[in-house]
Amino acid sequence: QFQLVESGGGLVQPGGSLRLSCTASGFTLDNYAIGWFRQVPGEERKGVSCISESDSIPYYKDSVKGRFTISRDNAKNMVYLQMNSLKFEDTAVYYCAAGLVCGAHHQEYWGQGTQVTVSS
Repeated sequence: QFQLVESGGGLVQPGGSLRLSCTASGFTLDNYAIGWFRQVPGEERKGVSCISESDSIPYYKDSVKGRFTISRDNAKNMVYLQMNSLKFEDTAVYYCAAGLVCGAHHQEYWGQGTQVTVSS
């Protein structure tokens, strides 16, 4: 069975850091562009960052540039999202997804999501 699993979410104070991890079972991540998306209640799921499949080029939403870093470790079949200087508005459920290219409308696989809460 092909699936993605996120981990690393939690409660953090403003200015704090978290590292999200995304791993796959049943397939290898290095064949896919891996994106991180987030969703808050009542809003659409939105892209935050993506790392390309072939040459690991990172892409970021403007609001997270300079604070978030996406990386991949193909040997471990993992993709990470390091989140620093977290803000209240970063609170959301974060999902990783595997697609053919960054920016693709369709994602082949989704994880179940991990909650990130930024609160004092």
